[in-house]
Amino acid sequence: MAPAEDFKRLAAARALEYVKDGMRLGLGTGSTARHFVDLLAEKVHGGLNVVGVPTSEQTLAQAVELGVPIATLDELGELDLCVDGADEIGPGLALVKGGGGALLREKIVARAAKEMIVIADDTKKVDVLGCFPLPIEVVDFGVKSIAHNLKQAIAAAGCAGELTMRRDADGHPFVTDQQHLILDAHLGAIPDPARLATAVAEVPGVVEHGLFIGMARRAILAGPSGVVVLEGDK
Repeated sequence: MAPAEDFKRLAAARALEYVKDGMRLGLGTGSTARHFVDLLAEKVHGGLNVVGVPTSEQTLAQAVELGVPIATLDELGELDLCVDGADEIGPGLALVKGGGGALLREKIVARAAKEMIVIADDTKKVDVLGCFPLPIEVVDFGVKSIAHNLKQAIAAAGCAGELTMRRDADGHPFVTDQQHLILDAHLGAIPDPARLATAVAEVPGVVEHGLFIGMARRAILAGPSGVVVLEGDK
């Protein structure tokens, strides 16, 4: 594996130490979360008794293939722990997530968990959120109007930047598992994430955004100097 993948796997392995027998787990989406599911499957085959709620069809397919017991959130209700990756980790463990397009399910599952642990390589830690484009999931009705209103809301929250429609490898609009579209906000910097989150959420047609604020209890970061565990306020 490339060094970055090695670090992601190290972070995933440390997160596995927080998993206890009998837990109901939220299983994240993305390259780092994929390592966690791989390692979790090894523990399951060794006798660990857990059940997982995947945050995407991609993670569902991986869990089923590897033999990790899965259930729906409606079946389980409250979860004990959610382990997921992040595109950026800022002060106070404020996060930007949704690079893989699963932000809506990821946020629902994270909110249903008693605790959320974020795993990443240490390049994801930033002093100010916003270098990574902020994903905003929207309905497919009146997208131009939604984008116009979003630009105004973003400006009112003290940010500025271009909004682009996310597209797949064939150039078609990217469609989420919930059949929505994603507008990516290229802001460069988000000086007040909470203010922006409130402003974006109030725009009609916005289903969800990729700012996860006050949700992560811990962030496990791995890099050349080893593994570091950051504690949040939750």
